Amino acid sequence: MPFSQSYPLQRHPRTGELYIQLPPPYDRIIITPPRREDVPHIVAILNSDPVKRWLDGLAFPYLESHGEDWVAQTKEKSDAVLHELRVAEEEQPRGPFAAVSGCPVSCLRGINDDGSDVYLGAIEFSRCNFPDVRDRAEQERLASRNESRKTGDPEIVWCIGYYLTALLHGQGVMTCALRTLMQSWVIPRMGARRARAETIIGNRGSIRVLEKLGFGIVDTVRIHKVTSAGQLIEGFHILWWEEMDDSAEAAGATGQ
Repeated sequence: MPFSQSYPLQRHPRTGELYIQLPPPYDRIIITPPRREDVPHIVAILNSDPVKRWLDGLAFPYLESHGEDWVAQTKEKSDAVLHELRVAEEEQPRGPFAAVSGCPVSCLRGINDDGSDVYLGAIEFSRCNFPDVRDRAEQERLASRNESRKTGDPEIVWCIGYYLTALLHGQGVMTCALRTLMQSWVIPRMGARRARAETIIGNRGSIRVLEKLGFGIVDTVRIHKVTSAGQLIEGFHILWWEEMDDSAEAAGATGQ
C-alpha cells in the first residue's frame, strides 16, 4: 500500500468523503465530516429528552439555525485539517506522518443495507479553555497558553464533547468510537497526550464511557443551577486522561 498522509482515513465510494470505520462489531458505523443535510437529524437528537438532560451550554430549544451554524463551523475546521494533509502530501510524500491541528471527521453514521447512511451523533476534540476554573484571570491565562501551543505539542490539553442518538445508548458505540478516534488519529496525528472532559453529576453512562478509555474523575464542581435545557443539576465532574509512557508516540509526526 503506498504511503498516504491521510492514513488511516478511507475514501467514501458514494460521497467522496474521507472517513474512519469502526471495528467489529460496530463496523456498520463510520465517522465523516459534517454535511448540510445533517441539520434536521442534529436538531432532533439534541432536542430529545434522553440527550438534552445531560447537556449544558447549548441553545434550547435547539433550532435548525443552530445546527446550520454548527455544521458550517465544524466543516470549516475539518476543511482546514484536510488542507494541512494535502500540503503534507506534497511536502512529505514518503513520510513521515505530519502532525495536524485537529480531527477532520466528527459525525457518526450508520450504514444501511442499500449503502445510504443515517446520522447518529458527533464527537468533537478542541483545545481546552478550562471552563471549570473559577478565577477568571487564571482561566484566561490557561486558555491563552493552551491556544498558543504549536500543532503537535504534547502539552496541549484537549477537551472532548460528544452525543449519540438515544436509540444506541448503553450499547458500547460511543466507547468504541472515541477509542477508535483516539488510537487512530488524536494520539498519533494530533500528538494528544492530555485530555479532559466534563459530565453533569448523575450522568453515569458518560462516566463509564470515559473510564473505559482511561479517564478518571479528578474534581467535582458542586453548583446548583438550571442548565440551558432547563434541567436542575448539582454540578459537574471533571475527568482527566494523560498518556504516561512512550507507547503512543506519534509515528514520526512533525509539527507544521
